[in-house]
Amino acid sequence: MNWRETRDTAIVTKAAPAASGPSVMYTKSHSRNEMEKLAKMTRREALASTGVGALAQKAADAQSRPPIVNGAEHAWVINDTRFPIDLQLAVCPKTVPRYDYSAEYLLSEMQTWRVDHVVISHVCYYGRDNSYPRHCVKTYPGKFAAIGLLVGYRLYSPHDKENAGRLERLMKEDGLVGLRLSPIYDRDVVWLNDPACYPLWKKAEQLGGVFNIFLAPHQVRQIGDMAQRFPGVNIVVDHMAMIDIAAPDRDGFGPLLDLARYPNVYVRTSLHNPSKTRQPPFRDVWPFLHRLYDRYGPRRMVWANFFELTVMKELIPFFTAEDKEWILGKTAHRLYKFPSA
Repeated sequence: MNWRETRDTAIVTKAAPAASGPSVMYTKSHSRNEMEKLAKMTRREALASTGVGALAQKAADAQSRPPIVNGAEHAWVINDTRFPIDLQLAVCPKTVPRYDYSAEYLLSEMQTWRVDHVVISHVCYYGRDNSYPRHCVKTYPGKFAAIGLLVGYRLYSPHDKENAGRLERLMKEDGLVGLRLSPIYDRDVVWLNDPACYPLWKKAEQLGGVFNIFLAPHQVRQIGDMAQRFPGVNIVVDHMAMIDIAAPDRDGFGPLLDLARYPNVYVRTSLHNPSKTRQPPFRDVWPFLHRLYDRYGPRRMVWANFFELTVMKELIPFFTAEDKEWILGKTAHRLYKFPSA
């Protein structure tokens, strides 16, 4: 069954009743120079429209059009003593940033790309210290939503009985909307759907939380178990499950397509991760994107990373105008609970 046959499936908004080191290391897929190079695809348009009148027109346009939401960016600072990077806490202690990628930088990119909101996916550098995403959402309310890190490799153990309480504090007190769970760092350990995690997921269901899942292709089936068991938790599969587009479907992409049967599962459409060419506009991934689109539909797809906006907005040939409204913003706007204009 594809999305056209279940077109009215809505985002779950009401909670259901209460009922070995890493084999990958976090690296930014593009350096700042590469990102700036990619940005030139539309930056000329943004720089061309300067002056007070143009800024006023931008504001008017933003209010009249559907929202544009970047579904995932990391954020960090390296010289702010309020938010130190402690390698003892970091999920990726061998990877140390050399420049800021701050909330203020994200705001400048949002203005350039005419993006209304950004979802901050808490970066591995800080580990379970969620102070910086908390700062971002509280300092710039309405601009950012954030998902934190609590459970998994070099974080709190999935068996820790305090995890549910930590999630509640993170959402109720710190203003985050959910967690990123990353089984990809534990490729040989199954913990995502371990019964020890049920209290965490039950609490997320009660709170209306969102779980972004970063995992390897062979781990995809674990999501189905939890999606069925906790239908009140909206789940976003990060990075298209890091599929190998050269591998047969049975090695990951097929199970990812099969997850579309669960209405609370969404896909974040990162194109640069599975691409073999690593060259924009990542055409080698388009056939796989098309199959995800056919199965999930635009209301369960979220784009991410500023440098992919032009590809998703202008170049993909099989998205309709209405599809783009959902993929570029309306889906993420509802999913991550951004305020209405």
